[in-house]
Amino acid sequence: MAEKTNPKLSETTPKTMLTPTGGFLAGYTHTLNPYSGCSFACAYCYVRRMPVALFRGEPWGSWVAAKRFDPNAFRRELARAYKKGPTSIFLSSATDPYQPAEHGQRLTRELLELLANDPPAFLFVQTRSPLATRDIDLFARFPADRLRVSVTVETDRDDMRRAFAPYSPPIAGRLRALRRLRDAGIATQAAVAPLLPCTAGFAAALAGVTERVTLDTFALGDGASGRRSEALGMRSRLEALGLAEWYAPEKLEEVRGLFAAHFPSDRIFVSQDGFAPH
Repeated sequence: MAEKTNPKLSETTPKTMLTPTGGFLAGYTHTLNPYSGCSFACAYCYVRRMPVALFRGEPWGSWVAAKRFDPNAFRRELARAYKKGPTSIFLSSATDPYQPAEHGQRLTRELLELLANDPPAFLFVQTRSPLATRDIDLFARFPADRLRVSVTVETDRDDMRRAFAPYSPPIAGRLRALRRLRDAGIATQAAVAPLLPCTAGFAAALAGVTERVTLDTFALGDGASGRRSEALGMRSRLEALGLAEWYAPEKLEEVRGLFAAHFPSDRIFVSQDGFAPH
């Protein structure tokens, strides 16, 4: 596999930052994406099959656009949303808010600072990056029952990470991040999304760093009943690895049984329910 070069970084100035949402993210009123594009470039990412990627004309993962926004305009945008009723925000649905660009751009931190000053009814932070621990000070300013930080850990096998998401953070770093967040009193979950081939010890490893887990599959979690995953060749990729059985829906229940030995039943969620605002 050729070494990935640094993505091309550009800037945009969107008129608004909050996007009304529904569908898979039912229960949320808005999504919030500090960036367009994502340099983690995971092979299974459903965003690859969405217009933002399909019509770009550049390979997914090769570009990132930082959304420069006016803080005062964002405050007004929040105020308008709050005026309509309880506002729940998913950060982020089409990018990773803590991808490498965030180290220098700090857009996610700036948005969190504004949100912490006037918290929404619920904020869900979805990432696969240990950089999220940088913002523990801001997470701590939210009411404990109105924030959750979800860290994707699809597998405990690094060969699977390299096969499907070679530019994503190492698994060990994500586990350490979950532990740090939990120990700081932040509500967390491990998002096994999508479920990739893993070892029998995976559930125990996650139970040591978080109290909640969500299991998802290619078919359940790509927002198109598996059609996006099929178009991305996920079934054939697993078949090429001699692991075709991991694409079958029955695998979810098998792995769920393994997790049941380490997590209470009300702490194991499946797909959409695990990403809901609760």
